[in-house]
Amino acid sequence: MTTPTSTDSGSVLQAREVSKSVPMPGQPLQILNAINLSVNKAESLAIVGESGSGKSTLLGLLAGLDVPSSGSIALMGNNLETMNEDQRAKVRAAHVGFVFQSFQLLANLSALENVMLPLEIGNVPNADTKAQDILYRVGLEKRIHHYPSQLSGGEQQRVALARAFVAKPEILFADEPTGNLDTKTGASIADQLFELNATEDTTLILVTHDIKLALRCNRTITMNAGQLQSDLSNS
Repeated sequence: MTTPTSTDSGSVLQAREVSKSVPMPGQPLQILNAINLSVNKAESLAIVGESGSGKSTLLGLLAGLDVPSSGSIALMGNNLETMNEDQRAKVRAAHVGFVFQSFQLLANLSALENVMLPLEIGNVPNADTKAQDILYRVGLEKRIHHYPSQLSGGEQQRVALARAFVAKPEILFADEPTGNLDTKTGASIADQLFELNATEDTTLILVTHDIKLALRCNRTITMNAGQLQSDLSNS
């Protein structure tokens, strides 16, 4: 059993004996096995490991996109495993932002409208002004009225970053945020990701195959065959 390295007193996310299995003919497929993890406020954490090691499954569980087969996950004090999907969705809306490898922008909305969307869902006033401000911060002041099909991959990822940060989430989850980008564009996106993380005091948890990106985080955990193999500080 792996023991969390962060102290619980300042943690915004805690996983206790988290396991995940899926039914299969013969016997269940064990994806995660007894994961223990604690993440502190404003910390940056990278989850690395080979394909099939369980890192994306773990990220989804920590974010409340799925529930564990056993164990408990507390996100901002909310016990996710006891909630239904509607309840978990409310927790995510209140506390969480997401950045995905595939961007997941809405094709029929402009960059500005994509970024405004989470604010409008939350009935946040001045959504257009706030969305414009953060699009300017990521260097897209001349592209705010363009649609995703009119943007490069790097520009689409910057829109996705702006959308994730505009509601000022306490925790940002990123799944391979530079995975679909060339080296130069990926480095630029990483710079913006950590700059926004620092200026907004947001906890950052990301899955990546990019070791250089992982080393920019405060900590790196390594997954292997569904288990937490190591948990190391990068300082």
